[in-house]
Amino acid sequence: MDQNRPRLLLIDDDDAITSTLAPYLARSGFDVEVAADGYMGLEAVRRSAPDIAVCDVLMPRMDGREFVRHVRGSRSWLPIILLTQVGESYERSAALDEGADDYLNKPFDPHELVSRIRAVLRRVARGGQGLAAATRVQAGELLLDRSSKRVWLEGCELTLTPKAVMLLEFLMLHPQELHSRERLLAGLWGMNFAPASRAIDHRVSELRRVLGDDAAAPRYLQTVPGMGYRFVPRVQAV
Repeated sequence: MDQNRPRLLLIDDDDAITSTLAPYLARSGFDVEVAADGYMGLEAVRRSAPDIAVCDVLMPRMDGREFVRHVRGSRSWLPIILLTQVGESYERSAALDEGADDYLNKPFDPHELVSRIRAVLRRVARGGQGLAAATRVQAGELLLDRSSKRVWLEGCELTLTPKAVMLLEFLMLHPQELHSRERLLAGLWGMNFAPASRAIDHRVSELRRVLGDDAAAPRYLQTVPGMGYRFVPRVQAV
């Protein structure tokens, strides 16, 4: 095992996926261990102490969301990315609520998965390992309670639509990362390949209005023309 290569645990019961994905991840710079379900994944976590886990959601015996609950219940900050075939946005929101760091819809581009893995590992290296499991997250005077879906700015509670809160939560859990509109639509709205939709832009406008954020000199939400949005400040678990 190369100590300079991140240790990655791949948990999936589909041999057709693991037999091709594991070698691809190895070629991409990771030391890969494969587990066939959540129970075997927990054993591997205890035995091998991986740097990150990539876990399918739909599996026999113990599924991916239950795996996340067990890991977080043991007070482990192990970064976890879930692979899901479920299209409903509330399922993905629930996965984040339970402590997953990110999720990716099946079928997916392996190159995108590698990009997500590296982004999560960079976030952990910056000290963001507590965000996924935190009930409350804070950026300066902006506070989000993830369990109640309530937001405060400078001690005053804000009134936001549920979709705006969902978007704010996702961005605060992935600070300083650039997210395309398509990525946000697919992840939060459950819409794939809808580049003409203005749903994300409308919710960003709502957040800016309520937060008093200036698009020309953003404190919170930065627009990267032609690419997407980024949450600017550092975020901490509280």
